Amino acid sequence: MTDKQWDILKRVINGEVFNPMPIGFIIDCPWLPNWYGKNIIDYFSNDEIFFDANLKAINEFPEIMFLPGFWSEYGMCTEPSAFGARCSYPENEFPHAYKMINSADDIDELHQPDPAQDGILPFMLNRLKLVQPKIEAAGHKIRFSVSRGPLNIASYLMGTTELLTTMMMQPDKIETLMKKITQFLKEWHELQRKTFPTIDGILMLDDIIGFLGETEFREFGLPYFKEIYSGDVSVKFLHNDAPCRVSAPILPEMGINLFNMGFDVHLNELKTLTRNSITMLGNLPPRDVLAAGTPEEVEQKTKELIDSLEDRSRIIMSCGGGMPPNVSTENIMAFLKAVKSCR
Repeated sequence: MTDKQWDILKRVINGEVFNPMPIGFIIDCPWLPNWYGKNIIDYFSNDEIFFDANLKAINEFPEIMFLPGFWSEYGMCTEPSAFGARCSYPENEFPHAYKMINSADDIDELHQPDPAQDGILPFMLNRLKLVQPKIEAAGHKIRFSVSRGPLNIASYLMGTTELLTTMMMQPDKIETLMKKITQFLKEWHELQRKTFPTIDGILMLDDIIGFLGETEFREFGLPYFKEIYSGDVSVKFLHNDAPCRVSAPILPEMGINLFNMGFDVHLNELKTLTRNSITMLGNLPPRDVLAAGTPEEVEQKTKELIDSLEDRSRIIMSCGGGMPPNVSTENIMAFLKAVKSCR
């Protein structure tokens, strides 16, 4: 992100209203490589392709804030790999991490990772080091430390069904697991901030939040998210595009100030649930409208969303979730046109 974009982002979070409304999208391997015309495996394994794809996106759409910006990632394999999870990388499909905790008893023996040298984290960090001079020469800076959230990582290490079942049957084991993952994430985000002093934000992505009731989230989620988000940064960003009505009222307590949600709950309702204390990044339907719609449909639905807003403060126009596969340049331009027309 440029200095100007970062300034606008912080001002929106502080409640300032912009006209037209600001626009931002989370972009990563589900969309960017194929939009750029490359296979996902090429994007992961070639630093030049990684940099050029991100640069093309920011040059093609200079009015959009791409978050977190030059995201060095390897899909859902990134953090589980540090614990020793087996990972698969198909040529042009999303990578997959296989579960490695086969029973609750395995949790006590789980390796505590060193983010500086375990799994693919060193490759992720070193890629950014190598391209940092070119990022800054293009007028951008590395602004966010990034990771999947603790519940998301736990679900990959032991399986989602197994994680949720063990919460009910052996809660002490899940508490042990969450403490290990949280300690790892605190060290991982600290390492990213130490490596890149321009970082002033944290982004975590965790859809498992949406699978929990309030009681379970307060016990197995909230304390650990609060601990990780307690770092001294300006932007505390959470992505959860699973159901969020249960967790939304608790988000201010978590300590976040920027939220990317799904599209099942209207922005007006989310602002009420969060007491208008959190900036919303959303929430046009990503697959059925932004990806599958015609440019005319994207423009119409975007205008309808904006016109339905009761309060345009603390909103950054986006889709409900990250940029999905197969979104065309034409549809992004239609989204831009619609936002700019709604003054």
